[in-house]
Amino acid sequence: MAQRERALMPDYLRLVALFGIVVVNVQFIAFSALVNLTDPIAETPADAITLLLVNGLALLKTYGLFSFMFGVGLGFLMRSAARQGLAFGTLYRNRMLGLVLLGVLHGCLFFPGDILFIYAVTGSILYLFRNWEVRRLVRVGTGLVICQVVVGTPLFLAPSDIPAEFLDFERAALGEGGFIDAVIFRTIGFAVVMPTALITQGVSALGWFCLGLAAVKSGMIDQADHPLWHRARRWCLLPGVALSLIGSALWQWGPALPGAALTLVVAPVATLGYLGAIAAVSRPRGPVMDRALAAGGSSLSIYLGQSIILSTLFSEYGFGLWEDLGRGTATLVAIGVTGALILLLTLWRTQARLGPFEWVLRRITYAGQAASPPT
Repeated sequence: MAQRERALMPDYLRLVALFGIVVVNVQFIAFSALVNLTDPIAETPADAITLLLVNGLALLKTYGLFSFMFGVGLGFLMRSAARQGLAFGTLYRNRMLGLVLLGVLHGCLFFPGDILFIYAVTGSILYLFRNWEVRRLVRVGTGLVICQVVVGTPLFLAPSDIPAEFLDFERAALGEGGFIDAVIFRTIGFAVVMPTALITQGVSALGWFCLGLAAVKSGMIDQADHPLWHRARRWCLLPGVALSLIGSALWQWGPALPGAALTLVVAPVATLGYLGAIAAVSRPRGPVMDRALAAGGSSLSIYLGQSIILSTLFSEYGFGLWEDLGRGTATLVAIGVTGALILLLTLWRTQARLGPFEWVLRRITYAGQAASPPT
């Protein structure tokens, strides 16, 4: 098993998830985030098509992929701690504290829709499940994902009355103000969003964590040709994506509420299909893809880098593009920024083993430990 320690599938998963999550996040960085989910926000046909594709192909699906990878990461950390004879409980506690710190800074300074804080809170619960057998992890994980659909979907779609003063505050902070104005707005937004997000997103995140940990414990993550990946691809990919796109089309062109509900409900099915599809392409690669996948291993640095760069591009204190571009153009900018970050991390990792934020989190994780395992 030593030669298979670095499984290919996680690298492909990270790379796909990084592009998927940024096309969703940019819709809330480049444009007003203070809208009800079913409000008609597409101003042009191009905007509507962009939202059709983003919501149909990426919304909550790539979040599921990232969450699955978090559970995989717990399994890998357990392996590393066992090899080195280190106290896993201390490592994991430190890691969660590091994610809390990075998540709060990220949410307050750059993007209130941060996922790191949610992962730290729900990941602390996952620690209690670390010794469960695979079958139990799968049952509980599946149940939590289903619970998220039942409980979270109505909360996602519930109308909210946003005071006009807060809309004015958002425009003044992001469209007219300086960095401090933006930070004040984002800090308030982070504080307001997080309690609800822990319910609407945290429950399913914990479910995907369990499934990711089960994939490590069962050895599936090391076996891209495992029959269950084939079944996920066969039974979930086409139905999940097709139904999600149908729901997203209804979302844009009406009736919006049933369309949005369908899009959210079938998201876990599409995510399973994506996992199966990614397993199918997780094969040995050429030198260019090898470097891109290695850079994708610095997913924390790329994720935070996306928010730092995009918030600077679109806020008034940076390039002032907030609500100035069409959604299609903003989405292409987000994809380009991600590609540029992957290129920069490729160059960075010719001189360093870790991305900059991975280095920070690693220093926090292994604080006080006699040794740390190689990456």
